[in-house]
Amino acid sequence: MGALKRPPLELADIVRARGDAFARTHVLTPEQKAVLRDIARCRTAELGGHKDVCSACGHLQALSYNSCRNRHCPKCQSLTQARWVEQRMTRMLPTHAFHVVFTLPRQLRRLALVNRELVFDLLFASAAATLLEFGRDPRHLGADLGITSVLHTWTRDLRFHPHVHCIVTGGGLSPDGSRWVAAPVRYLFPVRALGEVFRGKVLDGLRRAHDEGKLRFDGPAASFQDRDRFRHLCGRLQEIRWVAYCKPPFGDDTQVFRYLGQYTHRVGLSNHRLVAFDGRDVTFRTRGEARVTLEVDQFLRRFVLHVLPKGFVKIRHHGLFAAGNVTTKLAAARALLVAATTPAPNSPPASRAPRDFRELLLALTGLDLRHCSRCGALALLRVPLDPPPPPGPSARPSPTSTSPPPDTS
Repeated sequence: MGALKRPPLELADIVRARGDAFARTHVLTPEQKAVLRDIARCRTAELGGHKDVCSACGHLQALSYNSCRNRHCPKCQSLTQARWVEQRMTRMLPTHAFHVVFTLPRQLRRLALVNRELVFDLLFASAAATLLEFGRDPRHLGADLGITSVLHTWTRDLRFHPHVHCIVTGGGLSPDGSRWVAAPVRYLFPVRALGEVFRGKVLDGLRRAHDEGKLRFDGPAASFQDRDRFRHLCGRLQEIRWVAYCKPPFGDDTQVFRYLGQYTHRVGLSNHRLVAFDGRDVTFRTRGEARVTLEVDQFLRRFVLHVLPKGFVKIRHHGLFAAGNVTTKLAAARALLVAATTPAPNSPPASRAPRDFRELLLALTGLDLRHCSRCGALALLRVPLDPPPPPGPSARPSPTSTSPPPDTS
């Protein structure tokens, strides 16, 4: 694999050019301001860095600046994703799996904008409870499933669109723990029924939160404050179909978490989707070769809509994969599946995911930081650069608020 080329245009280029002006003229949360600041500083001298020097011949191999490590930065996710996949591989089960998606209807997105943690938590809980309920129902499987879920909040053109991706085991552990109950390879549960149960759980949770005074009604959510109007809206939402989508199963068990890794550490927009920025407008790809062009402030407004609350956990595990079941139910399920699996004769040993970041970088990009490019010796030393000078006077602070800027497009 050849080394990946740096994209000609990066999100950081746009943020450095217009981020300060955008922050001065828009109401941002502390988390949103921190994301813009981190992206602008990522892999620059401001964060310090290191140099790789060959101790055998003295050759300066590379000069690199440190990453910001912000989970919303498109440049800082590949190594994190690879490490996460390696860790999760120890918990995978040798069975097929399904990809199920649950989506919040558009009528509730303004409420979600202002009540992110509450609504996102409710999305996670409702999706997992729906799947576990169907799994335990004797009419379907009568067994406990393993579920890993990840929250996404965007469409391909960066509009606010909260939905949860769930990877679900193709079967489950029987209630007494004595056997593995396999699901059909091409079918898990009826998606229309999944959507109906999911709808009921979300609406019940929102009604309780409204009655208990746990919802905020700032800005775009002001119309939800009146109890009667909110109840009327919930009644109308009860009558429409909610989207629950089950994709066909994929690959063998080795591919399950590698597949999910594509979703867990994805941000709203990768640098490779950016096409052009002329100082006023930003053009980026949506799907395939389709493109959209946004005025730069609108582009940044849409991007910061997807900044998660500080400390919010966007990847969660349920059922067999829940932390409390790892050494009990999950271990029992793995033992049953392994015992039922006959290894192929002369099958190659399972590959090990690379652990050292240099191995990860080599696997992902083809860039080898282990050997000297001049003499070939395995003798590269990482030497910190001199610390950067202290920052100058801070820029004029931007307005603060706990409410994100609404997308008025």
